[in-house]
Amino acid sequence: MKFKGAIFDLDGTLLDSMPFWKNIGAEYLVSKGHNPPENITEILKEMSLDQSAAYFRKEFAIQETEDEIVKGILSLVEDHYRYRIPLKNPVIPLLDRLHESNIRMCIATATGYSLAKAAVERLGIDKYFEFIFTCTEAGVGKDSPEFFLKALSILNTPKHETLVFEDALHAIKSAKAAGLRVAAVYDDSSDEDWEEIKTISDICLYSFEDWDIKAN
Repeated sequence: MKFKGAIFDLDGTLLDSMPFWKNIGAEYLVSKGHNPPENITEILKEMSLDQSAAYFRKEFAIQETEDEIVKGILSLVEDHYRYRIPLKNPVIPLLDRLHESNIRMCIATATGYSLAKAAVERLGIDKYFEFIFTCTEAGVGKDSPEFFLKALSILNTPKHETLVFEDALHAIKSAKAAGLRVAAVYDDSSDEDWEEIKTISDICLYSFEDWDIKAN
């Protein structure tokens, strides 16, 4: 598959971070003295941090501002991003190959910029990417095709020659709705959606080791 640009999701695609995020909503609510609903993980699954903060404020009458709620959530996971969360393997060989082929690359994520930057720099992959673009900067979540179009406008590569690497069904749907091609990356957090993901994605990778087989 020939292309000139690549837009990479961060969590669940480049980083093996979804286990840390799975319970963060419940952890935050407990820290505020609330009993989270059993389906809180499913409720928050398609929300950005800003959207989650708005939900917490409305549904649980948390008196803090949405910005303060976001800061509270980030404080719970900051340590993981700065010191613990690993890369998904084997992503480095793929990034090397794309870089050597002069593919322009960026990261487009729902994670806050400071956390994304800290993890990317710690893991030594910042050199591959021209910028990190977040939902906060975009003003929309990954449930909107506009998010990917805004990332694309900054990356400045042709739409039909730009590939989005994503693991989450809702984001894959948005990228496809934006007219972009998608390489779906398997993650345990999206296991129940994998069959649907395979039907709408252009390439499906159980591992980055599959790249040579699926992309050529």
